[in-house]
Amino acid sequence: MSNETTPGTTAVDAAPTSVALRADGLRVATSTSGKEVLHGVSFDLVPGRILALVGESGSGKTTAGLACLGHFRQGLSHTGGSVRLNRDGEDFDVLALPESRRRALRGGSISYVPQDPALSLNPAIRVGDQILEVLQVHGFGESDTARRQRISEVLDEVGLPSDSAYQRRYPHQLSGGQQQRIGIAMAFACRPSVMVLDEPTTGLDVTTQALVLRTIDEMTRRHSVAGLYITHDLAVVAEVADQVAVMLSGNVVELGDCQQVLYSPQHRYTRRLLRAVPDLAGKRSIGEVDAITGEQAIVSEEMISDGVISAESTPAVGRHQAGPGAGLGSAAGADASGRAAVPREAAAPAETAPIVTPGTDSSVIRVRDLQLSYGELKVLDGISFQLNPGESMMLLGESGSGKTTLSRCVAGLNDNYSGEVALDGTTLARGTRQRTTDHRRRIQYVFQSPFSSLNPRRTIAESVEVPLRMNYGSTRKQRRLWVLEALDQVKLGASFADRRPGELSGGERQRAAIARALVNAPSVLVCDEVTSALDVSVQASIIDLLRTLQLETGMAMLFVTHNIALARHISQSLAVLQKGKIVDVGATGDVLDNPQHEYTQQLIANVPSL
Repeated sequence: MSNETTPGTTAVDAAPTSVALRADGLRVATSTSGKEVLHGVSFDLVPGRILALVGESGSGKTTAGLACLGHFRQGLSHTGGSVRLNRDGEDFDVLALPESRRRALRGGSISYVPQDPALSLNPAIRVGDQILEVLQVHGFGESDTARRQRISEVLDEVGLPSDSAYQRRYPHQLSGGQQQRIGIAMAFACRPSVMVLDEPTTGLDVTTQALVLRTIDEMTRRHSVAGLYITHDLAVVAEVADQVAVMLSGNVVELGDCQQVLYSPQHRYTRRLLRAVPDLAGKRSIGEVDAITGEQAIVSEEMISDGVISAESTPAVGRHQAGPGAGLGSAAGADASGRAAVPREAAAPAETAPIVTPGTDSSVIRVRDLQLSYGELKVLDGISFQLNPGESMMLLGESGSGKTTLSRCVAGLNDNYSGEVALDGTTLARGTRQRTTDHRRRIQYVFQSPFSSLNPRRTIAESVEVPLRMNYGSTRKQRRLWVLEALDQVKLGASFADRRPGELSGGERQRAAIARALVNAPSVLVCDEVTSALDVSVQASIIDLLRTLQLETGMAMLFVTHNIALARHISQSLAVLQKGKIVDVGATGDVLDNPQHEYTQQLIANVPSL
């Protein structure tokens, strides 16, 4: 393949056998302005093989995937090219059919698996009946008895129980992985020739993701289904795809066999994407700052002597009396506005990450014997750990392990726990409403979804300013200054202040959410799955940002995730949760290189890698 593919003229590799679906010169534009979104995209889908469509948000991969179903999102229209489907020897252009014919194809000849199964499944209908509805709509089977038999068959095929009791369950009674496999069962129910999968494993833990990927791989090959797998996770691509098409700004810039594209990429954009993929071994940096490992101190004596962190920023209970914005400008002296920069507390951790045990006086956060139950379900079962100033600790575990519940208890968002959460040796009230203003300010929380945590009707500046209005008596001019400093710190700048969340990309929204937490100059930042739905390059920039902020401010960080591959890139210490208990804990390198618990070993074994 040529080193640089000309946009709009990407050659389609010759299919080794037949072609189930061919997109040829596909063009899509906005309905109002006519601005082109896809610029002549071409690719082939072959029975029994999977083509991965990869690229960053806004590259056009989902638009191209939906076009294969003859569907265009509101505000977009088809302006050129064709999507030809070959079904039972009949070849026709899907986009030339009337809408009624196209609708009849969806779920039958061409099926679709969405990103979020919880949103695609009807919460009021039992899962067996939802599969039955697909079969009835497409006239599959001669009777409901035959259709019920097909439901049992397809549930067996995706590795789920096929008995009537399981079919009578509602979606909320299933785990995320089970819901996703129900979605796959619905997609395979009518034995389609083509299946489009849109980020089907985003947000799933590594064990569940591995199971779903195996299900997809087995089903496509067993039934000779042509698959289009839309994703931004290149490590997953290596596990499931036969071919890869890389999209950039509405163009396919590289297309070829998986081995060639991932291991001998020709296009510079592909190489950049691959450099941003985190690796479990931590051998390469995914951002501008070298990876922080258990052997590195975030705050060192050299940093203090060089003036990067002021000598006064060593641990001290009750510091941060000067109000918000501390440390948002220069690390020492006055910031760009002339306001005295009050240093945050920071400490030089030991040369190796400390053994995480409860109760030393140097800890900024200490958790002791934390327990929480909902009825008879024990969610947290005697959790104890400490977090030192300047230390980054990863909380790792599958969905339902209790990691988010634990992080919310630390932040005071869950108040029905027993045990102790202490800040600088002072036991905190359980809920945020009972905590002091200073305690609320010093522990800040960044949520998984920035779009849902930012008010869509408020400007970014108004959202970032909310914590200041709640916690401080200050003038409007002072608050505006602190907000602009926070936006500058997360590399957004003043130009983003008056925009609304809908005008920002996913990565920009996440930076705005981080700015809202930083404007209070916290001692502890709790990050809950903040990179789970981001492109690899955007994820790398967020990780790079968080590491840089720690270097500049010395704040501690509790990083909640199911993405083990990020461990060496962000954390010094690592705690693995299973069913509400910490089963493995210690320096990040020690836990990853020598996992003591079988559960940790299983998690590491399931991590997809290039």
